Amino acid sequence: MQLVVARIGRAHGIKGEVTVEVRTDEPELRLGPGAVLATEPASTGPLTVETGRVHSGRLLLRFAGVGDRTGAEALRNTLLIAEVDPQDMPEDPDEYYDHQLMDLDVVLTDGTEVGRITEITHLPSQDLFIVERPDGTEVMIPFVEEIVTEIDLVEQRAVIDPPPGLIDDNAVVATGSDDDEDAGTGPDGAGKGESS
Repeated sequence: MQLVVARIGRAHGIKGEVTVEVRTDEPELRLGPGAVLATEPASTGPLTVETGRVHSGRLLLRFAGVGDRTGAEALRNTLLIAEVDPQDMPEDPDEYYDHQLMDLDVVLTDGTEVGRITEITHLPSQDLFIVERPDGTEVMIPFVEEIVTEIDLVEQRAVIDPPPGLIDDNAVVATGSDDDEDAGTGPDGAGKGESS
């Protein structure tokens, strides 16, 4: 099975290095020296990782046969694709490959159907499940332990316990009226005239 593990960014320096947007939890395994990667577009590859290093929090790679800035710049926006055994599992039991999560049924803790995972978006702060509901609409579910309480690969389902308003329109809204016990407080609990 082929999985996208990175996207090449801009050239770095003049010796053929490129920045890489990592899309795998195992960059040392998938993007290490000697790794041979297919590409999209296919005409760009395959590419063999020659060296890799971290600079200012970003992964920099150099590929065999790419020795200058012009060659590196020509690779910009190329997707790097690794061949992965579908039976492979991440070392951490609480981590999953995207292909394992795709098409899982999403249900509430009481078994109510929410929809099916159709896409996984990787953001800097967290991952999001894009879930298609039975009516064709989509909802985004943060893939965090507080919300996604269970991933059951045998039953092919993800169990969620969403806060009010995440998947429905029943969000609790503070009215600010005198009858409201919480009147005068903002969402962070600070009083109305206070600033942080």
